[in-house]
Amino acid sequence: MSKPQVVFVLGGPGAGKGTQCSNIVSKFGFVHLSAGDLLRAERSKPDSMFGELIDSHIKNGTIVPVEITCKLIQNAMEASAASRFLIDGFPRNKDNMIGWDTTIGDQVDLLFVLFLECSENVCIERCMKRGAAGSGRADDNLESLKKRIVTFVNDSMPIIEYFKEKNLVKRVEAEKNAEDVWSDIIELFKNI
Repeated sequence: MSKPQVVFVLGGPGAGKGTQCSNIVSKFGFVHLSAGDLLRAERSKPDSMFGELIDSHIKNGTIVPVEITCKLIQNAMEASAASRFLIDGFPRNKDNMIGWDTTIGDQVDLLFVLFLECSENVCIERCMKRGAAGSGRADDNLESLKKRIVTFVNDSMPIIEYFKEKNLVKRVEAEKNAEDVWSDIIELFKNI
């Protein structure tokens, strides 16, 4: 049996990961697993043993322990009948990368990393707009956003560099409007 295929989707907060993942799911049949959504869902379960810990990390703009995130991703993959997955917002740091490699890495075929590149100002503007529109996300505020962006630059950019060295990064300029970004992404996915 062939291994599930995975594309990591990385980009700063507000780079358009959720929007573009929805498009990829609709057109190319991938299953979208958002690390953040999985963590938020786990946090809201009344019987979750990780709820408070996850909540604290989300509010502080810090990264949840890798064992928790990997377990949630692995459970979601196993619960799905699909064989192609977009994993959005993961791995976020070196610890995530090591955790992925030791728990799941050899069980999947990593196709590439889709990197949605977007400036800090555009990311903040988009998230603030999303928060004002009632996203319901505790971290769509200026204080959390600034922390999230620092975390992204310090922790996630080295991961993107790591994958670049392995020739696995497909970069898309994400400051354009969503339709133009989508056109670029179609080109990357149409031959998979």
